[in-house]
Amino acid sequence: MNVVLLHDWLTGFRGGERVLEVFCEMFPTAPLYTLIHVKNSTSELIENRKITASFLNRIPGIGKHYRKALPLMPLAADLLKISEKADLIISSSHCVIKGVKKPNGAKHLSYIHSPMRYMYDQYDNYFGPSAPLIQRVGARICKPYLTSWDIKSNQNIDVMVANSGFVKERIKKFYNQDTRVIHPFVELADFKAFQNQPAGKEDYYLMVTAFAPNKKVDLAVEAFNLNKRKLKIIGGGQQEEYLKSIAGKNIEFLGNLSREEVIDHFSRARAFIFPGVEDFGITPLESMAAGTPVIARKIGGVLETLTDKTAEFFINDSVEELNEAISRFEKKVFNHHDLIERSCFFSREAFKANILKTIDSMMGKIC
Repeated sequence: MNVVLLHDWLTGFRGGERVLEVFCEMFPTAPLYTLIHVKNSTSELIENRKITASFLNRIPGIGKHYRKALPLMPLAADLLKISEKADLIISSSHCVIKGVKKPNGAKHLSYIHSPMRYMYDQYDNYFGPSAPLIQRVGARICKPYLTSWDIKSNQNIDVMVANSGFVKERIKKFYNQDTRVIHPFVELADFKAFQNQPAGKEDYYLMVTAFAPNKKVDLAVEAFNLNKRKLKIIGGGQQEEYLKSIAGKNIEFLGNLSREEVIDHFSRARAFIFPGVEDFGITPLESMAAGTPVIARKIGGVLETLTDKTAEFFINDSVEELNEAISRFEKKVFNHHDLIERSCFFSREAFKANILKTIDSMMGKIC
């Protein structure tokens, strides 16, 4: 079967790219179409194939400033033409790539990480009062066009799959479509060393995240400024300069570390801090796989992965509630076995099996 893969942009290696990597593993000769490609920014398995990028890729500096090109992205998707013979298109989408026209006779399975969150329920996080004036005005002008194009592009999809029940409900709300759910996975093999032999815990809390508005890193920084506990933050992004400017001396920014270093920090942390509203949330699973409990806001995709045995929850988006949750956490004991066992429900093998079942149902055969 001739398979073509689609992914919004290739500028780093995060949760969405891990899902794409599995699609690449399942279909090792499949060409890949994307809006923007920063060479060698993802994994060898993704990079080692024919990759076609849109006209946006020719804009100088686009790899760092791709978010500013959002108004042009529907046009870029419309102009991307699949030149190969294709029986099956698989898109990994959280923006516009699902709108690339499928060739005649092809079926399109779209794995939806999220409807365009910055245009729907998280619009205010990205373009609210704290955003620069030019961004707020630009977003207000472009929103009707972007949402209209986004909904119309769903006509190009034969089967839509949500990455969580939370996203399934958002798809129902914004697209008025029913979907099935296939949860993403945690790379359990990366944490094998900690399955039977827990690491020694150190006196720090941890975040591993992009510095984007929806991640609520600022909330964690403000909370730890008050409680004076030690917080280590791995990652980077658009809010980095601002976050560093408001952080106290007890908060350490480690930048982007190697996979091995990230896992080591996961295993030694007291708890993983997760204050944002996520569509699913891979990093809490990674924390559990490393034997580390989570302190998370009780909303979104984490309700499908975390339990009272693996996490301490807080309800409202406030510094006070996060600090109260940290205080409650420190009075409890979490069982290492419970953490590992819960993470094992979300394996790479289960994800692949469920994707293949969906393809089988679409195409009438297993690839």
